[in-house]
Amino acid sequence: MDLARREVKRVERVERVRSARGSAARLGLMAVPVAFFAAFFAYPVAAIVARGLKADGAWQFGRIGEVLGQSDVRQVLWFTTWQALASTALTLLIALPGAYAFARLDFPGKQVLRAVVTVPFVLPTVVVGTAFLALVGRGGLLDELWGVRLDTTVWAILLAHVFFNYAVVVRTVGGLWSQLDPRQEEAARMLGASRPKAWRQVTLPALAPAVAAAALMVFLFTFTSFGVVQILGGPAFSTLEVEIYRQTSQVFDLSTAAVLTLVQFVAVAAVLAVHAWTVRRRETALRLVDAATTARRPRGAGQWALLAGVLVTVAGLILLPLAVLVQRSLGASGLGYYRALTRADGGTFLVPPIEAIGNSLQYAVAATAIAVVIGALAAAALTRRDAGRFVRGFDALLMLPLGVSAVTVGFGFLIALDEPPLDLRASWILVPLAQALVGVPFVVRTMLPVLRAVDVRLREAAAVLGASPWRVWREVELPMVRRALLVAAGFAFAVSLGEFGATVFIARPDNPTLPVAVARLLGRPGDMNYGQAMALSTILMLVCAVALVVLERLRTDRTGEF
Repeated sequence: MDLARREVKRVERVERVRSARGSAARLGLMAVPVAFFAAFFAYPVAAIVARGLKADGAWQFGRIGEVLGQSDVRQVLWFTTWQALASTALTLLIALPGAYAFARLDFPGKQVLRAVVTVPFVLPTVVVGTAFLALVGRGGLLDELWGVRLDTTVWAILLAHVFFNYAVVVRTVGGLWSQLDPRQEEAARMLGASRPKAWRQVTLPALAPAVAAAALMVFLFTFTSFGVVQILGGPAFSTLEVEIYRQTSQVFDLSTAAVLTLVQFVAVAAVLAVHAWTVRRRETALRLVDAATTARRPRGAGQWALLAGVLVTVAGLILLPLAVLVQRSLGASGLGYYRALTRADGGTFLVPPIEAIGNSLQYAVAATAIAVVIGALAAAALTRRDAGRFVRGFDALLMLPLGVSAVTVGFGFLIALDEPPLDLRASWILVPLAQALVGVPFVVRTMLPVLRAVDVRLREAAAVLGASPWRVWREVELPMVRRALLVAAGFAFAVSLGEFGATVFIARPDNPTLPVAVARLLGRPGDMNYGQAMALSTILMLVCAVALVVLERLRTDRTGEF
């Protein structure tokens, strides 16, 4: 009995030591991401909110009620919510047939078309707005052919949001749909259920978490829309993000901007909390099969008609705006707008606009390196088996930069990072740091599914043999997740390249990025400025498309969708 007790106590001591080491390793992995987000996200946002709501050292919380009581602010809140709900509903209506086609149908060119529909998602919102301006704006294609202009209506904004978020629904819902076992629905039909009833009672409940997750992500992106509304909305339409930008950079009313930032923060936090719940349901409630076994050639007139409708939608909604963008960049003078990019006009830019390409690439490479390091460490911490509530809360925090006002972050950089020990206002690294904040969530979301698929026994065996946590990561996990890491880097590069909301504040006039250059050109009258904006947008689109093609070649079935 004494020997048994001593053995039990020895095992308990070993478990306590192992648990302590695991906790120390988890905290070590989280230390750098926590410090990064504290210094470059929480601190700037808190600084600008404090600047707006503090007067003579005292908090002015009564200002919140004053701002929310203004009729124009309530109108902005109403339009922000209404257009986000309408954009989400319209995106689901148009994209769900596409999700079915990519999941269940096998047809020539499917992989190429899959890459094509993803191009808008990695495009900067400035380019999306520019493309639709060339299609539905004054002098656009519809105006020339039929005298129809939509740039002064909300339809231009809604269609641009569908264009941007189509891939979110196709990949999120279609990715799960392709792995659902079709034999369950077939069994229901053999028991007498009609095809619509079998789909409604068997497939739809299984898809519900993915549909809800996609809807919440679309709502999040459209609720915080900036570039699209800034270009297409004009003075008639304004979302919270656009109003924060206006109050910050034009009216200089920081108290109103701070209140709107808090409102947006609360709304985004609520959306992310619901999204996290739906993702957990999606990860634990289903049995999945190999996606390669569920797609079949279209059978019957109904499936062929659905596929034709999807192809027409892709051609009209996605390919047409991109084609019009390229056509407008060429204009009547061929490459004249592109040649004009090599000359400095002394007005809009201090340097030739063509230099924005090199600036954007350099910034994006630096931002990608930062995002991959921070995101990989965070993902490694989140996949540890002993992760607790604090770690899961940090997972939600990582998503906040996608929803919190980028305008607030950019302006917060200017007012918070201007004194030691973080005096970075004159440093070039400020832009990559802001861009990396947007890239980190994509790195984490891409790497988490793959890291969670790594057999925990491999890590434990390496640890028993004396390997340190760093060596376990380097020699066990890294070889297995290298491809996912490259995909994550590609996504971080694409989103960093197109970041606009924060960069517009902190990019120096002699070092503009491509999205900032496009916005400045569109803000000046004249055909030459318009043509150069189209040319730069086309270049940015091509760079993003090349990055996407590389991603598609690297992507595996075990790699995250976004």
